[in-house]
Amino acid sequence: MSTVAEIKEAIAKLSPREYCELLAELLPHADDEWDRQMRADADSGKLDFVDRNVRDSMAKGAALPLEAGFEKEA
Repeated sequence: MSTVAEIKEAIAKLSPREYCELLAELLPHADDEWDRQMRADADSGKLDFVDRNVRDSMAKGAALPLEAGFEKEA
Protein backbone atom coordinates (compact mmCIF):
# COMPACT_ATOMS: atom_id res chain seq x y z
CA MET A 1 0.00 0.00 0.00
CA SER A 2 1.55 3.22 -1.03
CA THR A 3 -1.21 5.79 -1.32
CA VAL A 4 -3.61 7.34 1.13
CA ALA A 5 -6.51 6.19 -1.04
CA GLU A 6 -5.33 2.57 -0.82
CA ILE A 7 -4.94 2.83 2.93
CA LYS A 8 -8.45 4.29 3.29
CA GLU A 9 -9.83 1.48 1.15
CA ALA A 10 -8.09 -1.14 3.27
CA ILE A 11 -9.36 0.46 6.49
CA ALA A 12 -12.92 0.38 5.16
CA LYS A 13 -12.61 -3.40 4.78
CA LEU A 14 -11.55 -4.04 8.39
CA SER A 15 -13.82 -5.87 10.78
CA PRO A 16 -15.02 -3.84 13.77
CA ARG A 17 -12.49 -5.63 15.97
CA GLU A 18 -9.62 -4.96 13.56
CA TYR A 19 -10.68 -1.31 13.29
CA CYS A 20 -10.57 -0.94 17.08
CA GLU A 21 -7.15 -2.58 17.19
CA LEU A 22 -5.89 -0.18 14.52
CA LEU A 23 -7.22 2.84 16.39
CA ALA A 24 -5.58 1.65 19.59
CA GLU A 25 -2.25 1.44 17.76
CA LEU A 26 -2.58 4.79 16.02
CA LEU A 27 -4.09 6.76 18.87
CA PRO A 28 -2.43 5.61 22.06
CA HIS A 29 -3.20 7.78 25.04
CA ALA A 30 -1.98 8.05 28.55
CA ASP A 31 -4.42 6.88 31.18
CA ASP A 32 -6.37 9.70 32.68
CA GLU A 33 -7.58 9.79 36.29
CA TRP A 34 -10.77 7.89 35.43
CA ASP A 35 -8.76 5.07 33.82
CA ARG A 36 -6.46 4.87 36.84
CA GLN A 37 -9.41 4.76 39.26
CA MET A 38 -11.19 2.05 37.25
CA ARG A 39 -8.02 -0.05 37.15
CA ALA A 40 -7.51 0.38 40.90
CA ASP A 41 -11.15 -0.56 41.59
CA ALA A 42 -10.88 -3.63 39.37
CA ASP A 43 -7.60 -4.70 40.98
CA SER A 44 -9.07 -4.30 44.47
CA GLY A 45 -12.11 -6.46 43.67
CA LYS A 46 -14.64 -3.63 43.86
CA LEU A 47 -15.93 -4.53 40.40
CA ASP A 48 -16.12 -8.29 40.85
CA PHE A 49 -19.91 -8.04 41.08
CA VAL A 50 -19.99 -6.88 37.45
CA ASP A 51 -18.23 -10.03 36.30
CA ARG A 52 -20.55 -12.20 38.39
CA ASN A 53 -23.64 -10.47 36.99
CA VAL A 54 -22.45 -10.88 33.41
CA ARG A 55 -21.56 -14.54 33.91
CA ASP A 56 -24.96 -15.20 35.53
CA SER A 57 -26.74 -13.46 32.65
CA MET A 58 -24.75 -15.43 30.09
CA ALA A 59 -25.53 -18.70 31.88
CA LYS A 60 -29.24 -17.84 31.75
CA GLY A 61 -29.01 -16.94 28.06
CA ALA A 62 -29.83 -13.31 28.80
CA ALA A 63 -26.52 -11.94 27.52
CA LEU A 64 -24.01 -12.74 24.81
CA PRO A 65 -20.23 -12.86 25.10
CA LEU A 66 -18.54 -9.61 24.04
CA GLU A 67 -16.98 -11.39 21.07
CA ALA A 68 -20.46 -11.92 19.61
CA GLY A 69 -20.66 -8.18 18.96
CA PHE A 70 -17.65 -8.38 16.66
CA GLU A 71 -18.82 -11.24 14.46
CA LYS A 72 -19.28 -10.33 10.83
CA GLU A 73 -22.77 -10.55 9.46
CA ALA A 74 -23.23 -13.13 6.72
